[in-house]
Amino acid sequence: MAEFMKQDLSGARFEQVDFSRAWFRNVYFTGATLRGAWLEDVDIDGEIRNVRINGVDIAPLIEAELNRRYPERAKLDPADADGFREAWAIIERVWPPTVERAKRLPPELLHERVQDEYSFIETLRHLVFATDAWVRRAILGLAEPYSPLGLPHDEAEPDPSVPNDPDARPSLDEMLELRADRMRTVHDVIATLTDEVVSGQTDPVPPPGYPPAGSYPVRRCLRAIVNEEWLHRLYAERDLTVLERRG
Repeated sequence: MAEFMKQDLSGARFEQVDFSRAWFRNVYFTGATLRGAWLEDVDIDGEIRNVRINGVDIAPLIEAELNRRYPERAKLDPADADGFREAWAIIERVWPPTVERAKRLPPELLHERVQDEYSFIETLRHLVFATDAWVRRAILGLAEPYSPLGLPHDEAEPDPSVPNDPDARPSLDEMLELRADRMRTVHDVIATLTDEVVSGQTDPVPPPGYPPAGSYPVRRCLRAIVNEEWLHRLYAERDLTVLERRG
C-alpha cells in the first residue's frame, strides 16, 4: 500500500491509451469506470465485488464458478467454532499434495519466481509470517511472535521489530519444519475454540509490530489465516505447473 500511495493516480482520466501487454500489480480500481474498453486475452486475479461488465454484476458468477471448481471453498468463511475446525481440516488436507509436487522439483527451482510472484519457498515463508502476525501476535499475544524466516507482504511498511530478510534462501526441509510448527499452533488454537471466543476480540497488542497495535475480532484473525492458506496454495499450484515444465 505504501508503494501504491507514492503513485496515487486516483481521479486520473485515461483516454485513447494503449494498455496492451501492460502489467498491473497491487493496484486499486475501486470506483473506476471503463467505457469503450476492449478486454481480450486478459488475466485478472483479485478481490471482485460489485464489478459490472456490460451491465452484468460478474462477482456472483465468479463466486459460483469458483465454488463449483472447489466445492470445499464455500466452507472457508465460517462464523462459529465448529466451522473454523472444519475449515482448518480442509487446509490441512489440501496442502500435502502440493508439498509433494514441490519435493519432486530441483531445489533451485523452489527459489525461482514465476512472473515476479512469490517463489515456492517465499510462499511458505509468507505463510509463516501470516501465522506469526495473526495468531502468535494478535490472538496469543506472544511478546516475540516472529520467526526470522517469516516474509511480510511486499506492501508492508518497514518495521524494525518485524524480521524481514527477502534474500534469505532456506531449504525446503527447513521451511517445512517451521511450517509444521506453525500449523500445529493454528490447529491447537482452533481445537479449543468456543463460539464465544470466535465472536469476541483479542486482547490489545502493543506497538510496534504487525498487525498494528490494537484489539482485533478473533474471527477476522482466523479468517485471515484460512484465506491466506487457501489462496497461496492455489497460487503455488499454478506456478508449480510452470516450474515443472522448466525442470
